[in-house]
Amino acid sequence: MEEHIGLVVRGINNIYSVVPLERRDTIGDAPTYSCRIKGKVLQDVELSYNPIAVGDHVLFTLHHKDEGLILKRLQRKNYFSRWNAKRGANQTLVANMDLIVIVSSTNDPPFRPRFIDRAIVCAHTTPIMIVLNKCDLMVTESEYERFQHYGILGYETFLMSAFDEDGLVALKKRLAGKTVAFIGQSGVGKSTIVNGLLGKGSVQKIGDISNKYHRGKHTTNHALMIDADSMVVVDTPGMREIMIPHVDPFLIAESFPEFRKYRDRCSFSPCLHTHEPDCAIKTAVEKGEILEDRYESYLRMVTSIEERPESWERERR
Repeated sequence: MEEHIGLVVRGINNIYSVVPLERRDTIGDAPTYSCRIKGKVLQDVELSYNPIAVGDHVLFTLHHKDEGLILKRLQRKNYFSRWNAKRGANQTLVANMDLIVIVSSTNDPPFRPRFIDRAIVCAHTTPIMIVLNKCDLMVTESEYERFQHYGILGYETFLMSAFDEDGLVALKKRLAGKTVAFIGQSGVGKSTIVNGLLGKGSVQKIGDISNKYHRGKHTTNHALMIDADSMVVVDTPGMREIMIPHVDPFLIAESFPEFRKYRDRCSFSPCLHTHEPDCAIKTAVEKGEILEDRYESYLRMVTSIEERPESWERERR
């Protein structure tokens, strides 16, 4: 059978919507094929909860007018993955993005910089923009400074309200020509922003906020790639929490750009920057050269990795 290269635009219950890769700029008008993986497992793919994610390029064949089989996942240029505690495996949400937009909010739910810190690690080497939504609501001076610190670290930042037309226009201009995935906690306004960018009415469902915990309720239940005129947008399920993927703990520091100029000064190599003596990172924190809250965020991630293997193996028995 003839083989084709396709782009995965949606995946639900191991059934993937695939469009021809050459039609990636016109997804809304492209023919869509409903595909399953050929056989029980996809060959040459590392162990993970889901071998294929939205944004993946795949090799597939057609066995019916609009149905096919996926033969192979092509190499990814980047991906966003998290730890799926229920499945006991890493889970990739999106792949091959030009940009990951991490959305937070000033209130309802409150600003949570450690969610952003973890999302940055989950994004691996994918370029990042950090958006602070609901800027029409009150934000404290310390919260604003913590957000501004991401800009100091070199990340692109953007302040907005999803209900402000000027903000949406400015964001759309900055995202033009890109394939962009939106990541964020439930309730931060992620889908509202996506709807505003689409300009086609309420495309993605919007939920309210849990009064008890000031957390959003899940509304988007799967990642979906959408053609939005000047860009391609992927809306992902909102998350109450996010856990970094199971990786070598020494790799976590690579997602902390403020560590870079100090790492070669540590007495130990490699250094985990936790318990080792004469650690330049810890010294920089004590001197105020590295933000203490960011370092605390780093320590929590390292601890989560160190504690995970034992519980992971216990669950697998």
